[in-house]
Amino acid sequence: MFTGCGTALVTPFRKDLSLDEPTLRALVRRQIEAGINFLVPCGTTGESPTLTRAEHLRVVEITLEEAKGEVPVLAGAGGYNTHEVIELARELESMGVDGILSVTPYYNKPTQEGLYQHYCAIASGTRLPIVVYSVQGRTGVNVEPSTLARLARIDNIVAVKEASGNIGQMATILAEVPPDFVVLSGDDAITIPLAALGGRGVISVASNEIPAEMTQIAQACLHNDFIAARAIQSKYLPLMNVNFVESNPIPVKAAMALMGLLEPVWRLPMVPPTPASLAKIEKVLVSLGILVHHAS
Repeated sequence: MFTGCGTALVTPFRKDLSLDEPTLRALVRRQIEAGINFLVPCGTTGESPTLTRAEHLRVVEITLEEAKGEVPVLAGAGGYNTHEVIELARELESMGVDGILSVTPYYNKPTQEGLYQHYCAIASGTRLPIVVYSVQGRTGVNVEPSTLARLARIDNIVAVKEASGNIGQMATILAEVPPDFVVLSGDDAITIPLAALGGRGVISVASNEIPAEMTQIAQACLHNDFIAARAIQSKYLPLMNVNFVESNPIPVKAAMALMGLLEPVWRLPMVPPTPASLAKIEKVLVSLGILVHHAS
């Protein structure tokens, strides 16, 4: 279900910082029309820590309404408080999502046994398929291959979004988990090497901007057409890189604003990019033909 390219959707806000529901609907429709394989609302790219519980559920509800069952919806439900994650997962399950993406607890740095027990508790609290999200650079904790191999034996823990950036670790994970356990890249630029090792796709930031092209890369990899995948990646690598010129999702939302897709609004502690960063983002968009003219 969660293979190919899934978009870690940004959450659009109005200038008054309220949720921009019409724009969210338009963004979801744009994704589906471009052929995206699945959608990931309310992940960290969606600024989920800044959303109220009601807003979180509303973003997922809108995504489900616009998806109309055409693509799976993998909703974000992760964080520090295991009990709250379980409660949120149950609410999302009642709404009809297809699975949850659950980022590791941050800051408190649980042990590997703590991580195992955390995900076991979530898996016991919901029937939904669970995708573990391992991103040590953001959370300060790594899900080690041996821990992931243990988690993979739990029926409804079905995949991992691997964003360690460590290709050696990814290779070890793929060697240790069952064949039906899905390993997804958490970094756009590493989609191809992970696929060559046996990965099954990507949960992408760049597909907010270029959903068709990122889906083409992921699908080419799934069909072992690495020549085609490399050709597309080579073209769009500058965009993948500039999306992290500042902390995600600052650059991707700035790019989408330049593209006319949303208002350039973030919730604190996210702030607009510096003028220098914005100029770099605009230069990449123009060079790729995504912006025909420089923004005024």
